[in-house]
Amino acid sequence: MEQSIQLFTRWLATEKGYSQHTISGYRHDLLEFAASLGKDRGIGTVTPATIRSFVVSLHRTNGAATVSRKLSALRTFFRYMLREKILEIDPLIGITGPKIGRSIPVFLTVDETFLLLDMPQEHDTFMARDAAILELLYSTGMRVSELVSRDMADLDFAEEVLRVRGKGNKERLVPVGRPAIEAVRKWLPQREQLLAERAVRGNTVDKAPLFLNGRGGRLTSRSVERMVRAYGERAGISQIVTPHALRHSFATHLLEMGADLRSVQELLGHASLSTTQRYTHLTLDHLTEVYDKAHPLAQKKQE
Repeated sequence: MEQSIQLFTRWLATEKGYSQHTISGYRHDLLEFAASLGKDRGIGTVTPATIRSFVVSLHRTNGAATVSRKLSALRTFFRYMLREKILEIDPLIGITGPKIGRSIPVFLTVDETFLLLDMPQEHDTFMARDAAILELLYSTGMRVSELVSRDMADLDFAEEVLRVRGKGNKERLVPVGRPAIEAVRKWLPQREQLLAERAVRGNTVDKAPLFLNGRGGRLTSRSVERMVRAYGERAGISQIVTPHALRHSFATHLLEMGADLRSVQELLGHASLSTTQRYTHLTLDHLTEVYDKAHPLAQKKQE
């Protein structure tokens, strides 16, 4: 079955344009399923009963969201096997995943966001870089994977727009606020210094990446996640702050200020409007709170 998994992951990369992070997730879930089959059983021996047995075992140690994700990976994999005529019958016919409640995205208030953006200080080794990253994440609503894969050529300083390549290799142009543009400009001298130091050490120099680590190589998603969390803790924000929380904050604040849902969908790079509609729950809660505090009739009822 491992050979079939290799064919599938190669298809995800070349035909679907999925990121390495996403492909790694699919591979992990499929290898877990393959291990449950045992060495002597090939892909042709998989039946609906086999899948059900695997799902039952997953429920013992995983939540509904994880089980649903793993089942989705299997569904995509077996559909590919059918398309390639490696299988003739889909073993997932009639099998449904667990019901998952729609989660409300975690986001920061405007005050918390501004506090976070001010956290990089002079004593921080990469103050300019970190400030530019925080500003760019909040200004564009990018995913962290999209941020670290950006090159210098993707940012148009004059037009103040950024070319972003998102899920499914889909490209979009996102406006960038002036504070974020200026923050990136301040980072560029240190970026050049890191590239020069890397060349002196005799290492291969890649001048393309917008953001670099201390060794002059491309910054990773994990490094950005650690950095954002550390600044969130420094700011005294009660919840754990992640790059995705900044993405949620970007969308929520836009909707609160009157942006239409379709525009926010385009900016976030969502394929479906229903994905963006999660944020309407947040803005409705906010509007209700404002109404209760400000409307004379609402105040009268509270009395």
